[in-house]
Amino acid sequence: MSVVIVGTLDTKGEEIGFARDVMEAQGVDVHVMDVGVMGDPEIDPDTTAAEVAEAGGSSLDSLREDGDRGVAMEVMGDGAAAIASRLHEAGTLDGILGLGGSGNTSIATSAMRALPVGVPKLMVSTMASGDTEPYVGATDIAMLYSVADIEGLNQLSRTVIANAALAMVGMVANDPGVELSDKPTIGLTMFGVTTPCVQAAREVLEDRGYETIVFHATGTGGRAMENLIREGVIDGVLDVTTTEWADELVGGVLSAGPDRLDAAAEMGVPQVVAPGALDMVNFGPRDSVPDEFEGRTFHVHNPQVTLMRTTPEENAELGRIIAAKLNDATGPTALALPLGSVSMLDEDGAAFDDPEADAALFDALRANVDESVELIESEADINDEAFARLLAEQLDAYMRDTTRN
Repeated sequence: MSVVIVGTLDTKGEEIGFARDVMEAQGVDVHVMDVGVMGDPEIDPDTTAAEVAEAGGSSLDSLREDGDRGVAMEVMGDGAAAIASRLHEAGTLDGILGLGGSGNTSIATSAMRALPVGVPKLMVSTMASGDTEPYVGATDIAMLYSVADIEGLNQLSRTVIANAALAMVGMVANDPGVELSDKPTIGLTMFGVTTPCVQAAREVLEDRGYETIVFHATGTGGRAMENLIREGVIDGVLDVTTTEWADELVGGVLSAGPDRLDAAAEMGVPQVVAPGALDMVNFGPRDSVPDEFEGRTFHVHNPQVTLMRTTPEENAELGRIIAAKLNDATGPTALALPLGSVSMLDEDGAAFDDPEADAALFDALRANVDESVELIESEADINDEAFARLLAEQLDAYMRDTTRN
């Protein structure tokens, strides 16, 4: 059992040494990676800051001479990620612990994000009570708020750091007994307004021998699925809910970025894609919606979430974007259109019922998708059980054809 601690030993050596001692007392091997740039380490590291800088494409002397903190953080983050990946591949990293303020939180979590899902990752940080999305991203990093600044050892810092060290020991020293499946794994995307479709499709797929992983299409959910496709964890994709592209295009808060829909296409993974929840853009509380959108159609989903109806012009552009993404696919791909509605809110008489906007979306998809993409149309609503079964059966057919070939 080996844990890597990532920290700036020129400023946090005493605290990192304490965490190391707690874990070693429990029989865990500890590898200390120094990512401090400006000063000499207070304790001896196993990987020096010079080695980290070199792995990041620079040198420690150069970083010190330049004195650019932003550049140094990027280089040391890249280097820490490269070395952590190397140690994990060599079987000498079973878990990773970070300890520090904003600088080391950025560096250490860069290393953590480079590791596969399932490798224990714990960051003790002064930044953990705020917006942690830049640090966690779409990975399984656990963050523990340090309460006080990590500056010296005292009754509070000893308690927090010891708790973190013992939590890491618990994660690496105990077999959770999670059963690993040899079934092919399907990734599905879901929103509250597409839940009935995904639930029905998942039941069909599981009855046919697949394991399913459902991702909440909230930006990080879509990115997580894309990452796992690239890692080879996901064998097929039922992308019911492509709503993150509406946020990316219009400026909502749940964008998954411009690479959404790229991974399955590039990796040749069989996929069936639907325009689920492309009728909406996501914002926070109603008073947080930018003034430029005043006069649009809104639906307050809850006090923290406000939805805005996409326009015909936005839907037409979404159709062009998604068609272009699917046209690049190297594996079997189908585009399935639920002509009745694309979400619960788009059904007849519901808050976002807008036949003109839906028609603009469907027309753009039809006009721009290549013949290499199988186009399937249904008069059903997206949440009709028949449409869900159609999606699942199409993906099942692709998966079986791929297996036979």
